[in-house]
Amino acid sequence: MSLNELSTYLGEKLSGRIGDEVLAYGELTISVEPQHLLEVVSFLRDDPKCQFISIIDVCGADYPSRAKRFDVVYHLLSPKQNVRIRIKVQADEETVVPSITGVFPGADWFERETYDLYGVLFSGHPDLRRILTDYGFEGHPLRKDFPLTGFVEVRYDDEAKRVIYEPVELKQEFRNFDFLSPWEGTDYVLPGDEKAKQ
Repeated sequence: MSLNELSTYLGEKLSGRIGDEVLAYGELTISVEPQHLLEVVSFLRDDPKCQFISIIDVCGADYPSRAKRFDVVYHLLSPKQNVRIRIKVQADEETVVPSITGVFPGADWFERETYDLYGVLFSGHPDLRRILTDYGFEGHPLRKDFPLTGFVEVRYDDEAKRVIYEPVELKQEFRNFDFLSPWEGTDYVLPGDEKAKQ
């Protein structure tokens, strides 16, 4: 089954439950509202013409200018059809996305990672807690509004014999780079070059 045929087939079978269907760069992407996610994912896995039995990834993307700033993106593979599909669900800080661990148990750690790095909440997840950052970590580091330096720094204190958290202290000022080509040279004298022959 080609991606065009698959897109048409899904449009017929899942009418009203999927939104946009985009075919670009050799991949099919469908948009789904959170309340229809489990039904759509179950159909994609169980339907004999689809057989998307393998979950490849669940990840997130942050678009802070949108009202629903997060995209939760699911990548599924059908080994029988030799085709992949991408499912996108939009969410915000309050939107709870249903966990698909009941359909694909392998989504467990992927959803935990999306929660940890973006703060997207998954309902029905068996163990929704941080997986990559420390348990006391504040914020979600892949959000666009997360500061580049973070909020705290962690170090081991030999006197206290434990790990301690401290406010971030920058050891040097931020530098400004001119991004000029080193082959063309600069319009000013670089430090240390003032003794060079002109």
